[in-house]
Amino acid sequence: MAAEPVLALESRLKKCRNVVTLGVRPNFSDYSEAETELIREAEKIYYPSTSYADMFAAMGKTIFPSVHTYRFAQDKIKQSTLFELLRVPTPRTRFFYGRRKAGKIRQYFDFPFVGKIARGSALGRGVYLIHTPGELDDYCRMTAVAYIQEYLPVDRDVRVVVIGDQVRHAYWRIARPGEFRNNIEQGGRILLEGVPQPALQLAGDTARRCGWNDVGMDICIYRGRPYVLEANMKYGKEGFRQAGMDYIKLMEALIENGEI
Repeated sequence: MAAEPVLALESRLKKCRNVVTLGVRPNFSDYSEAETELIREAEKIYYPSTSYADMFAAMGKTIFPSVHTYRFAQDKIKQSTLFELLRVPTPRTRFFYGRRKAGKIRQYFDFPFVGKIARGSALGRGVYLIHTPGELDDYCRMTAVAYIQEYLPVDRDVRVVVIGDQVRHAYWRIARPGEFRNNIEQGGRILLEGVPQPALQLAGDTARRCGWNDVGMDICIYRGRPYVLEANMKYGKEGFRQAGMDYIKLMEALIENGEI
């Protein structure tokens, strides 16, 4: 058991009994003198936020999640480029820029295909199944950067949660009728049984190779093969709840055992 509570900035661990959460202040000078000393002296800081992760890493301070986890959060372009570099299996994906991007997209993709808002979108928002030139024009007006992905006609995917260096939970997310997105926030439902081992293996291996140690990996199975759709660094907890798992107690134990 940890000798004394550990330090966190973001509120993710606020309910953990063995964590002191200070909050994220936009100006470091907004922390009190005592809080400033705690931060400077802490050997490790949990959930430092995107505002401070790079600073603490530059100081040589240990953080959780890793600085790479923060650097790729909510940036689908960076994620997809890294997947390509690492030869991670994903649906065919390209990015398009400029006023004539709609025409360029149609040179590479046949309808239907998926268009996403490349940065800052989450929970299934900013994801569109595009069937027609009109829908493509509407999408292109929304964003300066078109993130286009091959559409794989599946009605479910696997959410695999990796914390530390291990898979801690996994479950199917099944789309509601008439909806192509599997997100729980978009009406999807959770199925706990029958998660295929290849999905777990691909998710764990991809997270490790990318340097991500707190992430929800979305994996679909298409024609018998697993594909990484994207990574979510701010994943929901409903899958834990439905499985009867106490996320807070899990995190407390991982901290006390030195696993994260």
